[in-house]
Amino acid sequence: MNRNLKGIGIVLLFVFMLVSPKAVFTGASEGLLLWFQIILPTLFPFLLITNLLLATGNMHLISSAFGTILTRIFHVSPNGSFAVVTGFLCGYPMGAKTAADLTASGYISKKEGEYLLSFCNNSSPVFILNFVVWKSLGNDTLLIPTLVILMISPMVVSFFTRKNYRFENEKEVHYSKASWSFQEIDDCIMDSFETLVKVGGYIILFSVLLSLSESLPVHIPALQALLPLLEVTNGLVLLREMELPLKFLYPAILGLTSFGGFCAAAQTQCMVQKAGFPILPYIAQKLAAALTASLLGCLYLGIAAK
Repeated sequence: MNRNLKGIGIVLLFVFMLVSPKAVFTGASEGLLLWFQIILPTLFPFLLITNLLLATGNMHLISSAFGTILTRIFHVSPNGSFAVVTGFLCGYPMGAKTAADLTASGYISKKEGEYLLSFCNNSSPVFILNFVVWKSLGNDTLLIPTLVILMISPMVVSFFTRKNYRFENEKEVHYSKASWSFQEIDDCIMDSFETLVKVGGYIILFSVLLSLSESLPVHIPALQALLPLLEVTNGLVLLREMELPLKFLYPAILGLTSFGGFCAAAQTQCMVQKAGFPILPYIAQKLAAALTASLLGCLYLGIAAK
């Protein structure tokens, strides 16, 4: 029965695409441009360097610099702190990929990997500053509070969820290689491009779905309100176009940015399959972080108005 429903849904989508070729073309073009102009140049360098650090066993050079404080704050192992760094600084889906790679490579346990996934797969500071604050909000005074709120929200959630993941605080594991070849660089480049192609595929898919939804002949308010949840970048644009008062717009933007949209969730599922991480707990934790960010945004606006 479940398989039949999925099949019917795919057929209906196919028919809708056939009768709305312009919407499909528009959505695919916008998704491709977003991937080529923003995601590819932003994410590829971090993917490549992260892969090289893991392949050569030198990621402990990063974890050693930040591990002492991060292990105390988040109760992770020194190796696990590397995923915290990439997850908070490099953007989706780097946190998820790093946690999965560390688990698959034997640097951390599966339980620690699941715990890391629960809070260290987030929007990057560059995306928050450029797209969220300057383009979506257009208010420089919200720069610092927005950055702080979106960084703190997943941390707050981690303090409540860590009790669900019981694992020993493992010692740091080193697999440094005395020498390495250009073949390993080739492998890291190919792995990086494979990841980017998958990310791009999901961005194009969800951009098409968004375009098709907007082209519906019937205006459904409930559907229009949920459309921003599909993909975070296009979703932020939709929220901006709604011309909501700041007291509603700001919490909504914070919540969507913290959640990342269902496109980011699909990308995350793709990244963590090799490690066997379940995706539903991750989505629930991201929704909790989104609610936390929205509430903190309301609190900040209330304090700033006084």
